[in-house]
Amino acid sequence: MNGNKVATTSLVIIVVFLFGLLLKVAKPVFFPFFLAVLLYFLMSPVLDFLTRHKVPKAASILFLVIGTFFLFYLLGSLFYSSGKSFASELPNYGQRLESIINSVQMKMPQLKWEDIDWTKQLDLGKVGGFVLSSLGPFFSFIANLFLIFIFLIFILSGRGRVKNKINNYLSKGKAERAIDIIGNIDSQIQRYLAIKTLVSFFTGIFAGIVLLLWGLEFAIVFAFLTFILNYIPNIGSFIATVFPVAIAIFQYDTIWPAVWILVILTTIHQLMGNIVEPRLMGHGLGLSPLVILFSLFFWGWLWGIPGMILAVPMTAMVKIVCSNVPELGIVAALMSK
Repeated sequence: MNGNKVATTSLVIIVVFLFGLLLKVAKPVFFPFFLAVLLYFLMSPVLDFLTRHKVPKAASILFLVIGTFFLFYLLGSLFYSSGKSFASELPNYGQRLESIINSVQMKMPQLKWEDIDWTKQLDLGKVGGFVLSSLGPFFSFIANLFLIFIFLIFILSGRGRVKNKINNYLSKGKAERAIDIIGNIDSQIQRYLAIKTLVSFFTGIFAGIVLLLWGLEFAIVFAFLTFILNYIPNIGSFIATVFPVAIAIFQYDTIWPAVWILVILTTIHQLMGNIVEPRLMGHGLGLSPLVILFSLFFWGWLWGIPGMILAVPMTAMVKIVCSNVPELGIVAALMSK
């Protein structure tokens, strides 16, 4: 008996390792596919609404895909152009940082500042180059939207056919049970992704309004980053707050605007993440912090920052599936808080 358990555990570890290796090697195909699946669940309610109102399914799919494609393309182009401007301005921030350090050195001569060459330790020009190089993969991702929407068209086209296939191949009782399970999974994933996206969107909007009111440079870039990074729990909100606060320190002559921006952005993230989202989402989908951490590490190792952004939504989808399949109920329980 013990030998069988060891063999089963070893087999599971090997399968997980091979699956992770496959995902890492085949990222150019699997990442667009997983993103297409997430978009499918977000767009399914709209597709159902259009088809209920006698709009032909083919026309509905074409309308949704073209509209989403142009939205992604416009947002990506805006982010890319704004990111280039931000990277080009970083050397100027480096000069401001150097002047601040020199001012502090003059006011505190008793400290041995000569032991550290600040300008060599922190070269914001090099940071700007890194930002530009980081924008390249993002822009290539926007350029490869065609592959994502090819997947999306096929997935949307198959919506509604699963029920007929199940009725044809299973007995009536088993077919009804399977259809109920699939329906529950579909509706719960739709609800989760819709709420998460809505909360992230309004978090980005509120953050953008605050930054625009303060006159912060590149406020639109930071608002877009806030929306994207809100899919990463805790770490994402921290990063989305640190960047605008750091720019505010360099931009203004006094530190108080940076302090107020820090306080207001932190308050927005706390309210949206700890009050609004749990009230909308309910407490049934709570993921274990350990599971979230492992998921971030795993998908971050596989696909980098894009993987970390998709990590929690994909993990939540796995938990929803497991919670609706009795045989996998133990897995859902282990993934819960």
